Amino acid sequence: MPKAVYPLDSTKSFTDQQYVGHNRWHPDVPANVTVRPGDVFRVDCREWFDGAIVNDDSADDILNAPLSTVHVLSGPFAVEGAEPGDLLIVDIVDVGQIPQEDSGPLAGQGWGYTGVFAKSNGGGFLTDQFPDAYKVIWDFRGQTATSRHVPGVSFTGIVHPGLMGTAPSAELLARWTARETALIATDPDRVPPLALPPLPDDAILGTLSGADFDRVAAEAARTAPPRENGGNQDIKNFTKGTRVFYPVFVPGANLSMGDLHFSQGDGEITFCGAIEMGGFIDLHVDLIKGGMTTYGVSENAIFMPGNVDPQYSEWLAFSGTSVTLDGEQKYLDSHLSYQRACLHAIDYLTKFGYSAIQAYMILGAAPIEGRLSGVVDIPNSCSTVYIPTAIFDFPVAPSSDGPHQVDPGMGVPMSQG
Repeated sequence: MPKAVYPLDSTKSFTDQQYVGHNRWHPDVPANVTVRPGDVFRVDCREWFDGAIVNDDSADDILNAPLSTVHVLSGPFAVEGAEPGDLLIVDIVDVGQIPQEDSGPLAGQGWGYTGVFAKSNGGGFLTDQFPDAYKVIWDFRGQTATSRHVPGVSFTGIVHPGLMGTAPSAELLARWTARETALIATDPDRVPPLALPPLPDDAILGTLSGADFDRVAAEAARTAPPRENGGNQDIKNFTKGTRVFYPVFVPGANLSMGDLHFSQGDGEITFCGAIEMGGFIDLHVDLIKGGMTTYGVSENAIFMPGNVDPQYSEWLAFSGTSVTLDGEQKYLDSHLSYQRACLHAIDYLTKFGYSAIQAYMILGAAPIEGRLSGVVDIPNSCSTVYIPTAIFDFPVAPSSDGPHQVDPGMGVPMSQG
């Protein structure tokens, strides 16, 4: 087993660990651990809400999810010799649950969850159609996920980190803040908001304290969106065997990671749409000196995905175009066309006895594939959603026999707020 350089105690909160990580991006968050090019090492990661979401049949914890606290990230890790302009090579050697004989109280120890945030507290991809808070608990057995809240479905997880990235430079951080603040100003009262500005409340900044903490907390960027440093990209194919090339913006690179997922569909469409969990990730790091210029990588990571995805061979696909539900034509709006494809899939699955929210949760958690299938034929973008048919324990393709009827079981817990 690789050397455990960042162990976490599952009986303690994120801020009571041997190493205190962070939940904001800033160049001045100090590194916790230094590693060398060529090192292979193990990092433990907490579930992104640090245990705030529990294994029960209520969605009140999702309704009241403390979004100002996320993501709790392990790191930063300084890489010896890394300088701005280099490319940091990160190999995902392994990623998974922290071994435990019995299911524990924390996500990642035998179970995980998928949530839909209330529109008033973050929302999601289909927040206008699903404005309330919901939660699904998934149980893990080996590589397979099943749920008491969504019967008739089981699938092989594609375990991956939802978030990994390097620290921004002061100049890059300033650009983020300027452009996101300008976006918010176009509709400052929107619910959910257009972007998340710096927020000192609930900031965790490693070992910083006093005046340094106050300054950085006021400037630091939230971790919710992906940006030029990588960050919360939520790419389901960041699996074991993946090699990522991150741009380096600060001395040491200051790599951080977290937000582990047992599985996820393309787009993570419920926002908390993956199966969230804690666990471990084994990494190998190296450097390409001056690699950003050599390979034209001025910003944004590039990667070579691993080859451990489940081998599904049959799919049921749904398409959508850039026309709103009330019939308004939009111009090549791929975001809208993907929404419409997802809604078509949800409508279809309800004919088998699932509720709309159960179908939505399937699309968020199962390894569906989303594709931009046409982006040039004005005025309609075409997006598609591919669902592997083998995840269902009944025939799901159309037939002359009509749709098989699933017992929806206890259904998906909804918040009572």
